[in-house]
Amino acid sequence: MITSKPEAADSAHLAARVLNLVSGGVIVLDADQRIVLWNSWLTPRCGRAAGRVMGHSLFEVFPTLRGSRIETAVLAALADDTATAIPQSEHRSPFPLRAAGSFDGPLIEQAVSVSSFREDGEPFCLVEIRDISGANERERRLLDHAESLRARSYVDGLTGIANRRYFDVALDRELRRAQRLGGTLSLLLTDIDSFKAYNDHFGHQAGDTCLSAVAQALATRLKRPADVAARYGGEEFAAILPDTDALQARQLAENIRAYVASLNLPHAPGAVRPYVTLSIGVASMDEGRLGEAKALIEAADKALYAAKRGGRDRVVVDGEA
Repeated sequence: MITSKPEAADSAHLAARVLNLVSGGVIVLDADQRIVLWNSWLTPRCGRAAGRVMGHSLFEVFPTLRGSRIETAVLAALADDTATAIPQSEHRSPFPLRAAGSFDGPLIEQAVSVSSFREDGEPFCLVEIRDISGANERERRLLDHAESLRARSYVDGLTGIANRRYFDVALDRELRRAQRLGGTLSLLLTDIDSFKAYNDHFGHQAGDTCLSAVAQALATRLKRPADVAARYGGEEFAAILPDTDALQARQLAENIRAYVASLNLPHAPGAVRPYVTLSIGVASMDEGRLGEAKALIEAADKALYAAKRGGRDRVVVDGEA
């Protein structure tokens, strides 16, 4: 029986939900070793959501895998349809993964398998990762404290990017790193213009769709693995940009603003533009200035408020407000 389009869409949605419930990492690579699928198990264990890694080479996201047994297995799978179980004797922790929520803890021990499949004649590679360190205790936690573990998730359930909890942890970590290395760090705070009017006119379901579209647009504009896109709250989003000065951050913010405008998402009557737009505030930490998370956020928020007050659909950098 031929599956109708609505049924196919429902099946794809169900498959995505099931995949994100799998108690292990699942990565699918295309013929160029680029990531085309990344399940949510991986995110709290390496700090990267799907939107941050999609389209990137696996070996760009995890440079330590270059020259490893895993790279050999991936190449063999794509070239010869060879399936490989990586012997644990070679490397107990090949992927730089840690226990969920831990940024400084020991690497988890892993069982990794690499296999191949074809879709419409094109080769793909499936990488499966299982946490085998303390498996029994981990299974008990999953059964007894499922609600608690979900509450600790670092992924925003609606948009799929990092949530506020992860934002707070990442900003503190990157600020400390920038201060230790004498580097720079920039923060973008982004707000969807007239979003209440959007919700009132189109309804909350359409509003959720708009939030997801803007979140993915933001995530795809951040090209470096260390950058963080997060839902800050409501219709407000944030981007943490390590090793980025104010000028570079302004250029990226303008790119994000223009890209979202180019999507031509219809807005409610009476909005600033007939399509969805963003206002963005930019603040940068350098050489002792705005070295605390609170101060950096307040500076970016002040710049964002100035962008809203100045007519919306614009970028304002801290110091111009």
